[in-house]
Amino acid sequence: MDLEKLKYPIGKLQIPAIIAAEQISDWIAILENFPKRLESLVVNLTSAQLNTSYRPKGWTIRQVIHHIADSHHNSYTRFKWTLTEDKPIIKVYYEDRWAELFDSKMAPIILSLDSIKALHAKWTYFLKGLNTSDLEQVFIHPDGNEKVSLKENIGIYAWHCNHHYAHIEQLMIREGWK
Repeated sequence: MDLEKLKYPIGKLQIPAIIAAEQISDWIAILENFPKRLESLVVNLTSAQLNTSYRPKGWTIRQVIHHIADSHHNSYTRFKWTLTEDKPIIKVYYEDRWAELFDSKMAPIILSLDSIKALHAKWTYFLKGLNTSDLEQVFIHPDGNEKVSLKENIGIYAWHCNHHYAHIEQLMIREGWK
């Protein structure tokens, strides 16, 4: 299998230029259902399986699960900043360095699975309460000073859920674990 397909099993992120309310609802549903889907996928994996990389020089399943928790916590905070500050410049984090920390490499996945469940319940409750004006608010990403609207960010994280789910699922299929 080629490396590009291993990196992007569902393809690269594509956010439509015009985002309809129905699309936002669909994305929120992905965020809402993701914790159960992820837990069902990984709950019975052995430690050896969790420590298997989904691609050459890629993260292990364990690191991916901990990364999801870390990334989604950062995103939730970005939503709060955006609605309480005027076009905030967000703080980026070095996800590759975070993935190399002890907890990302060794901690039981249940810690992040529980965190993802709680966060997504709170996050989707919050997102469902946003109005059209809220969704138009933007933050500034310091990489290129790109403006990202909250409605775009919902789509980014719906894709992020499916992207990493596919990393794990495709590895499990290739290895005959599923």
